[in-house]
Amino acid sequence: MLKIAFDPIYKHQLKIGHRFPMEKYELLPEHLLRKNICNSDNFFSPLPIEKQLLLSTHDEGYYNNLINLSLSKLDTRQIGFPLSEALIKREHVIAQGTIQNTHYAQQHGVSMNIAGGTHHAFRDRPGAFCMLNDQAIASNYLIDNNLAKRVMIVDLDVHQGDGTASIFEHQDSVFTISFHGQKNYPFKKQNSDFDLPFDDNTEDRVYLNALENHLPRLVDLVEPDFMFYLAGVDVLKTDKLGRLGLSMAGCKARDRFVLSLCKDQNIPVQVSMGGGYSVHLKNIIDAHSNTFELAQELFF
Repeated sequence: MLKIAFDPIYKHQLKIGHRFPMEKYELLPEHLLRKNICNSDNFFSPLPIEKQLLLSTHDEGYYNNLINLSLSKLDTRQIGFPLSEALIKREHVIAQGTIQNTHYAQQHGVSMNIAGGTHHAFRDRPGAFCMLNDQAIASNYLIDNNLAKRVMIVDLDVHQGDGTASIFEHQDSVFTISFHGQKNYPFKKQNSDFDLPFDDNTEDRVYLNALENHLPRLVDLVEPDFMFYLAGVDVLKTDKLGRLGLSMAGCKARDRFVLSLCKDQNIPVQVSMGGGYSVHLKNIIDAHSNTFELAQELFF
């Protein structure tokens, strides 16, 4: 069964009035249920993560400042949301959801987090919308508990996973990949193990050809026994914060290729949703929904 981490603490953020479309975290599960892509048994609500699991990835001083609401003004501005206890609790729940996802993925081949993909969170500071790096935390969890020896993080959000790249820059057991818009945020890029920046308005054919040429080669090189996939839909041409030009069909073909590769090579994969900021909320929901529908189709 496809298991999906669902964050029940989203509602407080809907009052922020920010351009970040928080409504998708409520509407996406409803859409999946309405379309019979999933049923209620597919969803689980994680508890907040324990501090010790976070400290494998984040500095204790940074973490203490975060939970005490005592970050510097610069760090607070970097988050992009008003800092609150509820917001921080939500990050804890997301991270625990991704950890629990790893167990479900090892059992069933794939698992998913409605939220997550907080790849701008560094070891010692936050980044845009990101405070605790869920896939980095879960990667270290797998390595530290001897549940995996080689982990691959495939980040196909339109923005480079700068926090993730920085965290694992000197850690051989985790191989980081980022396909992203060259001119998109962050403007100062970090060094992933493999970075592929795309020009503005890159369309389906160029993007998918690059993915098909590079990802299987890198999987053969690294031989991961677990994969994290950040399936941001901000690669769409309709996205307000992205600069690429993928169609809805191209975005779905991207997801099909990654998930099929994992299925064919028997690599457990955890999927976090990442970004999506299209002008029309329906485009965001439809694009994310395609990812869940493909997971059901390919693995179950």
